[in-house]
Amino acid sequence: MSEIIVLDTHIWFWLISEDWNRFPASWREEIESAERVGVSPISCYEIVLAQEKGRLELPCAADEWFREALEPSGICLFPLLPEVSCKAVSLSPVHKDPFDRLIIATALVYEARLASVDSLFPLYPEIGDRLLCSQS
Repeated sequence: MSEIIVLDTHIWFWLISEDWNRFPASWREEIESAERVGVSPISCYEIVLAQEKGRLELPCAADEWFREALEPSGICLFPLLPEVSCKAVSLSPVHKDPFDRLIIATALVYEARLASVDSLFPLYPEIGDRLLCSQS
């Protein structure tokens, strides 16, 4: 079954860093066999912000990291469509993090599965079975 997968920011970073033990082993195969794998532009912002705040260390400048962590790695950047913004605002009020809400909305608008280990994501009823489960 071909599918689309949206990676949450931390999953994207771990995948590029080949930090396989940070997420379920079965996800690697699912991600590698997906028809399309991508991230929200919001994830680029989160990466730079985390680096700026000292919570994340990139092996090179952020713009260089992005050049390698996107197309050459087979990961696309999903456009931040107006529908994504509308969906993010209309999500259930689980929490107020606009970045997470936009990432969730990206998966919903693109009818994709969402790879995340964020403990709040399963609380969004809108996600339903789109969330890759830790037990997979």
